[in-house]
Amino acid sequence: MNLGQLEKLVLKFFWQTNVADAKQVYAYFEKSRGGTLNTIQSTLDRLFKKGLLKRDKEGHAFQYRAAKPRKAFIGELIKDVTHDFTLGDEDSILAAFVSISSELNVKQLDRLEELIQDYRSTISMKEES
Repeated sequence: MNLGQLEKLVLKFFWQTNVADAKQVYAYFEKSRGGTLNTIQSTLDRLFKKGLLKRDKEGHAFQYRAAKPRKAFIGELIKDVTHDFTLGDEDSILAAFVSISSELNVKQLDRLEELIQDYRSTISMKEES
């Protein structure tokens, strides 16, 4: 998925802020980034159309929020990229994760092992039910 710089910043904003309207987003970025309210409104609309933001109409304004948590979004990006380049070749996917893991420190590797073990436990419980 191709995202512009402002789109990325707005997504990060919504992962830190639960809900906001265009004026609140504009106020947040006005000092640090400049731009216009119209630019923010267009960016919010693009992110909504891409399925990355959800919105509800309250009064005259939309209230926006992230459509999915940051970790889920990053996971989907990785999955899309690996699928595009591996064409179902599981060894290529595993090799890519090993390559990424080579840049992790021991603490991060320990955490990764912990997350994998937690996921294995979840799978085992589902298979038993």
